[in-house]
Amino acid sequence: MISELTIDAAGRVTLPKALRQELHLQPGDTLRLDSNADQIILHPVRLSVPICKEDGIWVYRSTNPTSHSIAKLIADGRDERHAHNLALPK
Repeated sequence: MISELTIDAAGRVTLPKALRQELHLQPGDTLRLDSNADQIILHPVRLSVPICKEDGIWVYRSTNPTSHSIAKLIADGRDERHAHNLALPK
């Protein structure tokens, strides 16, 4: 994606929404800036664990999730709930 960005009076730029969505960037995410001669390169700083809890809900965060990994997470969660429900007194 090639875009022209404008620096505002405070020195800020806004990343295009399509790029933020493509890279799964959220408010509060960290970017690493590398500069070399006349180039500026931004790299998202990713979590070492692609799953984290947000507002009490487990969220899978990755730039390239695979259907296998998501299916496994769902199956593991289902198995855990099933085991918990079987252990409940009746």
